[in-house]
Amino acid sequence: MKSWLVLALLVLGYVAYLLLGALVVSTIEAPYEENLRQELRQLKQMFLHNSPCVNGSRLEALLEKVINANKFGVSVLNNASNESSWDLASSLFFSSTLLTTVGYGYTTPLTDSGKAFCIFYALVGVPFTMLVLSAAVQRLMSTFTYQPIHYFQLHRGFDRKKVTIVHFVILTLAVLIFFLVVPSAIFSSIESSWSFLDAFYFCFISLCTIGLGDYVPGEQDNQWLRQLYKVSVAFYLLLGLMAMLLILQTFHKAADLHGLTDLFYLPHLHDQEDQEPILETSDSTLSEREPKRPLTTGTQPSYSSINR
Repeated sequence: MKSWLVLALLVLGYVAYLLLGALVVSTIEAPYEENLRQELRQLKQMFLHNSPCVNGSRLEALLEKVINANKFGVSVLNNASNESSWDLASSLFFSSTLLTTVGYGYTTPLTDSGKAFCIFYALVGVPFTMLVLSAAVQRLMSTFTYQPIHYFQLHRGFDRKKVTIVHFVILTLAVLIFFLVVPSAIFSSIESSWSFLDAFYFCFISLCTIGLGDYVPGEQDNQWLRQLYKVSVAFYLLLGLMAMLLILQTFHKAADLHGLTDLFYLPHLHDQEDQEPILETSDSTLSEREPKRPLTTGTQPSYSSINR
């Protein structure tokens, strides 16, 4: 009964959070949208008034064609970039956003054969990408999570729960600096139309795999080293996703130790995940931890077996 009550409260809290987000976004964005709509209507009426030879319905048809083409990354402006959206570098960037499920939606397949290929390509590629990222994160957990916590708890005598909190905060700050703040500064210097906030927004939305598509790097006119830039962004996305998964895995481990998984009836991360040999530990230390279990040659300290 208690588990259902906790679940009900959790669902109600989530629904309330959704409604709060909807209310805030609607309050902020709706007035700007209405002002923009009125401005466009005035510009259109002014153009038709100054150009009596132009038919209104034909203008509507032209604008619809232009807007639809722009959705696929094709522009009719004279100063628009003539770079193809499907050169090798751009295609690699598209593949990375497809397989990582970032999916900006700025460049999309135009043909039926391209759409069909994307379905089968993603059907295999998305699980494959998750497998590669998960395997990489497990190795990173050994270096950046298990080893530091074992060291400070076993050799420095710090309390395990305090160590996990401090470690999680430090790791989060490191990821924030090296995968959000520093890349934001780089993007804002390369993309002339982006402010630092725009670049930070792009990095955060991308690494959370939200991918709204309102900001896409490498699409400005006369982009310097555009192909190299596109490839670099693709690798940044992969590394950034590893960093975000590392944070989530570390948080899950900390939640295990502090009882949050029991509170919300979430599954624990099992000890089998952290059996990688991390630290040489004396037999006396191991015997103190597990007095009733005989030690074997391959016994290694696990994250969840450290003394409280």
